[in-house]
Amino acid sequence: MREDVCHIRILGAASLLAIGAAFALPLMAQNPEVQQKVAEIKAAITANKQALAQYTWTEQDTISLKGEQKKQESFQVRLGPDGKPQKTPMNPQAAPAPPSGRRLKQHIVEKKKEEYKDYADQIKALIQQYLPPDKEKIEQARQSGNISLGTASGAPGQYQLVISNYLKPGDKMTLVFDPTQKALVRLSVASYLTDPSDAVNVDAEFSRIPGGPNHVSGETINGVSKQLTIAVQNSNYQKMS
Repeated sequence: MREDVCHIRILGAASLLAIGAAFALPLMAQNPEVQQKVAEIKAAITANKQALAQYTWTEQDTISLKGEQKKQESFQVRLGPDGKPQKTPMNPQAAPAPPSGRRLKQHIVEKKKEEYKDYADQIKALIQQYLPPDKEKIEQARQSGNISLGTASGAPGQYQLVISNYLKPGDKMTLVFDPTQKALVRLSVASYLTDPSDAVNVDAEFSRIPGGPNHVSGETINGVSKQLTIAVQNSNYQKMS
């Protein structure tokens, strides 16, 4: 009889724990302060994207492998209908054909170039899914209880949202927001390609166009496993007529 009573008590306690866990996530998601900050950032992202769609700008990408610069390229950029950047290469140059005696060596060099180019394209494509941030994904993260709120270090008045599982399980995106400017000032991402061991990190800084919207002024993308870095600089913002 005592064993039955103990068993019932254990089952009851387990049920209470399960019920508590079930209610914990909605309570986190309904945190009024987090809701207010998320709404503020979503409104800023929407307004800024609409304003930025009226501009074109120049993007310069510098690709380095193990600290050695390998390639530099420039693009003319504008936002497409989906809100993502559309890039047109500026002054593309065809490589001259090598002398016949050097073709084998040149083939090996070109193959290595293609390998790091493919990898660079992969990590660029990944980061474009994080930047600019998507308001719907941010809202989904809030509803799932995957957002924590904190103050931004060294920046009085600014706050940060740390978003887990934004795009992939185990990833993390940190948004630093200035409520006075109603704009993002910094963004960082810790993500990966197909496997968490193939880490990709990015740090981005934002600036404001004089009399215009906020924009990513620069970003540094690190493909950790291959020690490949892409430094991106955006400039020469021009409003389209």
